[in-house]
Amino acid sequence: NPYILATLLFGLGLGTTITFASSHWLLAWMGLEINTLAIIPLMAQHHHPRAVEATTKYFLTQATAAAMLLFASTTNAWLTGQWDIQQMSHPFPLTLITLALALKIGLAPMHTWLPEVLQGLDLTTGLVLSTWQKLAPFALLLQIQNVNPTILVTLGLASTLVGGWGGLNQTQLRKVLAYSSIAHLGWMILILQYSPSLTLLALLTYFVMTFSTFLMFKLNKSTSINALAISWTKAPILTSLTPLVLLSLGGLPPLTGFMPKWLILQELAKQDLAPLATLAALSALLSLYFYLRISYAMTLTMSPNNLTGVTPWRFSSPQLTLPLAIATTATISLL
Repeated sequence: NPYILATLLFGLGLGTTITFASSHWLLAWMGLEINTLAIIPLMAQHHHPRAVEATTKYFLTQATAAAMLLFASTTNAWLTGQWDIQQMSHPFPLTLITLALALKIGLAPMHTWLPEVLQGLDLTTGLVLSTWQKLAPFALLLQIQNVNPTILVTLGLASTLVGGWGGLNQTQLRKVLAYSSIAHLGWMILILQYSPSLTLLALLTYFVMTFSTFLMFKLNKSTSINALAISWTKAPILTSLTPLVLLSLGGLPPLTGFMPKWLILQELAKQDLAPLATLAALSALLSLYFYLRISYAMTLTMSPNNLTGVTPWRFSSPQLTLPLAIATTATISLL
């Protein structure tokens, strides 16, 4: 129903906006709750047991994180007598809130719900979950000052490593994208304490790259690596572009995805954290490996191809192809 859909999308926007605009912990918590409640019907709209299971898992983790956040902010008000987001001083609520937000966006070691949930969803809802749903918790993370840097660095490094290792043995594209999301978030959290503007740059480029990847898989109607092997017949032009987009997601030099990683490594080196930068760079190799594997599966079937399949790509909808064209161009050539 278009009215219900419009209401839910409005709720999604409203929740994030409330969190963005708030300087009071209660309002921020309210925004996060509205956000969660608005996306749950969107996740369960295809009444498939897998979708319902994913929705339930998502609801439980988000409710836990929100309860933790509320508890931490109340504790903070009890200890310091104020609710202001910007002026957190006590280490206990600070740590709790950081962990709650990490659970909300799926940073390692609180990441295990994310691949499971994303696997049960439609690609469009999965895209919303991977991009829009990360904004509100990120706004809060950016606003909290004087968190213990060790916590953030540990979360970030764990996430880049888990995101790399986890994606290696996956055959389902949505799970691969979930692990890639964990790895990218790890990079952002790694640099959060030292240069917030770089975190925002990384977030923005990640959004553009994820957007084009999800749209490509949607146009291909493919959800597993095996399905990609026959994508040449469905969308020839797309098949030659997708490997570039995937390698950009992995962070290979001439492409857009390399930019945030390059700047983050540079900043970490400036902060005398060379070992940390080395570990992060090596973990990016793991991600690169599974992106290459997907690219390989797609391009194997490209040229010596005499299949005369139907070509739906000529007549595909402009609603999908225009954003796809813009996002793909940005993903490949913004460096």
